[in-house]
Amino acid sequence: MPDTTLTGYFTQRHNISTRNEINVDTVSINDSTSITNNQNNDESTVIDDNNEVNKINLQSTNKNSIDINNTSATATQYGIYDVENDSTTINKNQLTESKLPDYPKANFNSNESSMNITEKLERALSNIAPFLRDIFIEFSHILTKTLVGSYGQELLPNGLHALKPTASVVELVMLLCSQEWQNSLQKHAGLAFIELVNEGRLLSHASKDHVVKVANEADFILNRMRADDIRKASEFEQLSAQTTVERKSEEQLCEHFITAARQRHQVIALRLQEKFLMMMINDKTIYLNSSRLFWKLDPWEDDLRRRRRLIRNPNGSIHNEATQKSSFNGINDDLIISFIQEENLLKQLKQQKIQNFNQTITDDDEILQVDEKDLDQDFSGPIRFSTECSLICGINIIRGTLAMTHNAMLFDADEYDGSYIKIDSKMFPYIDNIHGKWHFNEIRAIFSRRYLLQDKALEIFVSNRTSVMFAFIDRSIVKKSCKLFTSSWCWWSRTSLASAKQLFRSANMTQRWQRREISNFEYLMYLNTIAGRTYQDLNQYPVFPWIIADYESEKLDLNSPSTYRDLSKPIGALNPTRKSFFIERYNNWESDTIPPFHYGTHYSTAAFTLGWLIRLEPFTTFYLNLQEGKFDHANRLFHSIPLSWQNCQRDSSDVKELIPEFFSLPEMLTNCNHYKLGRTEDGIKVDDVILPKWAQTSEDFIRMNRTALESEFVSCHLHHWIDFIFGYKQRGSEAVRAVDVFYYLAYESAVNLDSITNPTDRTAIETQIRNFGQAPAQLLTELHPPINSAMNLTPMMYNVTPEDVSMIMKFSSNAPIIHVSANTNPTLSIQAIITISNKHDFSINKYHPNTSTPTQTYPESSQTSIHQQTQLPLSMDSILVSNINLNRRNLGDNFDERIQQRHQSFVVTADNRYIISTGYWDKSFRVQNTDIAKITQVLYGHFDIVTCVCRSEVTIAGNCFLATGSRDCTVCIWIWNGTKGAIVDREYPNQEINPSPAAILTGHDREITCLWISAELGIVLSGSEQSLVLQHTLNGDILRSFENPSKISTPRLLSPSNDGDIIVCYDRSKLCLYTLNGKLMRQAIFEDETIQCMVLNADSQYTVIGGDRGFVQIIRTHDLQPVYAYPQCDASIRSLAITHDQK
Repeated sequence: MPDTTLTGYFTQRHNISTRNEINVDTVSINDSTSITNNQNNDESTVIDDNNEVNKINLQSTNKNSIDINNTSATATQYGIYDVENDSTTINKNQLTESKLPDYPKANFNSNESSMNITEKLERALSNIAPFLRDIFIEFSHILTKTLVGSYGQELLPNGLHALKPTASVVELVMLLCSQEWQNSLQKHAGLAFIELVNEGRLLSHASKDHVVKVANEADFILNRMRADDIRKASEFEQLSAQTTVERKSEEQLCEHFITAARQRHQVIALRLQEKFLMMMINDKTIYLNSSRLFWKLDPWEDDLRRRRRLIRNPNGSIHNEATQKSSFNGINDDLIISFIQEENLLKQLKQQKIQNFNQTITDDDEILQVDEKDLDQDFSGPIRFSTECSLICGINIIRGTLAMTHNAMLFDADEYDGSYIKIDSKMFPYIDNIHGKWHFNEIRAIFSRRYLLQDKALEIFVSNRTSVMFAFIDRSIVKKSCKLFTSSWCWWSRTSLASAKQLFRSANMTQRWQRREISNFEYLMYLNTIAGRTYQDLNQYPVFPWIIADYESEKLDLNSPSTYRDLSKPIGALNPTRKSFFIERYNNWESDTIPPFHYGTHYSTAAFTLGWLIRLEPFTTFYLNLQEGKFDHANRLFHSIPLSWQNCQRDSSDVKELIPEFFSLPEMLTNCNHYKLGRTEDGIKVDDVILPKWAQTSEDFIRMNRTALESEFVSCHLHHWIDFIFGYKQRGSEAVRAVDVFYYLAYESAVNLDSITNPTDRTAIETQIRNFGQAPAQLLTELHPPINSAMNLTPMMYNVTPEDVSMIMKFSSNAPIIHVSANTNPTLSIQAIITISNKHDFSINKYHPNTSTPTQTYPESSQTSIHQQTQLPLSMDSILVSNINLNRRNLGDNFDERIQQRHQSFVVTADNRYIISTGYWDKSFRVQNTDIAKITQVLYGHFDIVTCVCRSEVTIAGNCFLATGSRDCTVCIWIWNGTKGAIVDREYPNQEINPSPAAILTGHDREITCLWISAELGIVLSGSEQSLVLQHTLNGDILRSFENPSKISTPRLLSPSNDGDIIVCYDRSKLCLYTLNGKLMRQAIFEDETIQCMVLNADSQYTVIGGDRGFVQIIRTHDLQPVYAYPQCDASIRSLAITHDQK
């Protein structure tokens, strides 16, 4: 074969080989990175495009054909370049030197012409042959399959082994230039190229899909990350804003509480300053009723929830601007003018004293700050819970915030609230707890209450015998607040969210009332309490029935049924004519939106309550606020009890019932503050309430009304009235038959205020609820059981029977008995009568109740049989009977001989386990165990000898107050812990430290001669030589002085009752009867007698007195008239005691 032919053939094969190599290389590269996710979807596309690919191949072949006869081509002129689907042949001159492989150039010498063609060929191809071998070996697997095909495999049965490095270059050239190789290439090149194109397209589609998928996934991830970033940024902004708002709210709340605490502490400081000032002035006469003009009702409640204490009102006035001019008629009241002048003088004196007192103070603000710091220590700690609520006080609604710390509850009014700003400034002195605080250990009970017929209020009863009422936003807040109260903070208090019906069914008060264990008054007050009636909301004030129907007789006969009102009918149906009118109204009612009713007004509203109590503050100020600052016309004011009863019988708009004060508070009927209430159309001056003819004083009326309430006739019919107010006749068909249906907004669950979204409509409904009154919660839906029939009671102790004196006990010491204590309650483990003699010996004599034996003399003798002792009311102390270890019954010999020991020198605890004795020379008083006469405590609190001691009534746990009087003119209050059997410190009751007095009472200027203390009433009475009887609170605040019948009289004995009657014995035998609020009612003198002791019976109707003549007499408490006298004894009566069964 000629050289030119071989050269052209090689060039053509080289170009084709190069193109195929580049294509195959591209396929190989694409194959190495291909993704076959969408390969099945792309195969159809490749097959459909075969024709197009064939056309492209033909065009590409024609464009790249090379003339093999071109002799100008040389073996050294070739290059490597990329081949595209639609590209033409690339000029080799366009390729730079840098892109060509760096192989040594052929070196031709001079003897080249002598070489044969084979040698020349080997020499010419020697440099390129390794490169070709590397290419073929590298791509042998592809060339074998694609280009060579089956024919090439036959041609090279052993594959491309001929291309191994040892093979001759000529063999390689021969292979490439052979016709078989060219035929194989021509036969398989097109198919191989098409396959490469299809694979390329598949790879490109797969790569594209992969890239798109990856891009979409990347975009999705980026979008999600961007959305997360936006969400996190938004959450962060919201959290930041919420945190900012919470921090701001907390700061405002803290600032609010700090400001409120400062106000509270300032009020406390001013009260203490005034108290200390009065102590320094020490003028007892300014506390007399005649020297003070203004008084107000104290919210203190006794055990029966009666409020009877009057306290001084420093903010009082006669409300001269509130008098109706048309009713006053220009009449001057000289008494009022004189009182005003005296009040001004007193204020000037007080102001002068205050100025003198303040001169010793360098900086009041610094003292207040110190006080605040000290007081804040009690309430330190984070706020665990706070919520918005409203304080309900009378007719006032104070919005504010209720917060709880770890040991206290605080309420602070929102002084920037619109309703707060609108409150008249005259109302604020009578609104308690605007900035209130209560320790959790002061809370005694919590009950659910309704406000505006919605169950969203709580009434909290605290240890100072008052209560406070809060209305919350909804019921859920009530439950949450109550749950916090029932935690460990208030585990000792009673907390109940039970309904009124549940409370009624779970208690045994009805059974106790049926068994006559409690009074009618106590039972009615109990029903009012569990039915939601409260002193804090005047729209839900406790309701009591009219009892007496006879207000015209000169003398009231409580044994006649005609004296009493018919309790089987509601107040509106007592008059038959008026009853017919109400029935006709109900039957002819035509409204479609308002249900029919008998009565358009209620038996208890805020206006009615304020009308009854108009003569007492704070109700006077509340009344004026309700009446736009003016008293109503005198004819419409409550000024006559008989007239009020007549109006309830004939006026179609007057169906009101009574309130508890008609049975407990005579001061409500007297104009003690001297208000100018005007004159009626008849010219009658409205002053004190006009009483029935059978009542001489307001105290007589209250006593008779209470007696009628507890009468047998009322007891047997009271359950009918209960059915109307609290029972099954309150609503429904039974109420229709009983003519006892009121306006529909008076009943619970009549409307849901939360469902009313229109503020105007809601305000209108609330106003109607307030004006029409609110019925109590219904307690039972069946008949209320009647009281049990009267049982055969033990004859009265003053009846003349042979058993007046059932036992006489004499002691071998023959010393006068100066103290007798009878703690015989059946619940005690030891029922005993403890006696103390003048020689300081004592005995514990066991009491045997329900014994009735003839009079016997029981001397101290060891020969008396046990059988004989059990037949008597008392069993003498076994130690005294055996006459062994008598030192176990002696109080010692450290008493001051200058002190005359008497009844009030000793006190026995309620469990008979300890004796507290006074009169020791070291100015102490001591606690001794009655079992072995061991001294358990020696206490010091006075600067002189202790002269008297007394104790209050005890709690269930046996705790009580003790009061000690001394020659140092002071009275100390102590706290007795029945569980520990010791006096404990008020601030640290659980620590074993020397206790300090809970309070020190001042005001006396001489030796204390008599004492009496009551935890129920919260008062302490004390008398001193040739001076007055003073009344203090348990906290040490002086309330009043009692009028002394003569300036030089000495009060020696005090015998008050829980009903408020106080008997004071002056000098030898002058008895004076006072009311709880210091009004002198009666005086009685028992000639030729020196009264040594006196005691009241359980119901306080009778008083037993004993004296030096040896007589024991029974007198009526309310008029001090003698009723009965026991046979005269042969010695002076030095001490008296009454057992629980009135013996």
